[in-house]
Amino acid sequence: VQLQASGGGLVQPGDSLRLSCAASGHQFNMYAMGWFRQAPGKEREFVATISWSGSVIVYADSVKGRFTISRDNAKNTVYLQMNSLEPEDTAVYYCAAEIVGSAVVVYTRRWEYHYWGQGTLVTVSS
Repeated sequence: VQLQASGGGLVQPGDSLRLSCAASGHQFNMYAMGWFRQAPGKEREFVATISWSGSVIVYADSVKGRFTISRDNAKNTVYLQMNSLEPEDTAVYYCAAEIVGSAVVVYTRRWEYHYWGQGTLVTVSS
């Protein structure tokens, strides 16, 4: 599967952004999807994941209550709605995919994902 992330940009603290990740190649609804981010000088960290059914969702504590992950299997797209953005959210955001055999499997570790998009930069600054 090939992944193309988009939607990043420069916003002010408190603003919102919606990232999209379009998938192509294999059957999208066989994949668990995840979002990760990497700030300058830091390791890539988990943000959110969603099962292929959409029934299981996990968030990092740092974004819980502010970010929402969702997917549209008909459009082969996963989204990350980011509200109340903070300067600490500044990073390159990556979407990731991993094929699964169950509707409720999700992955939170970056090494569990084989497929990655190219990243989209989110900068939160006043």
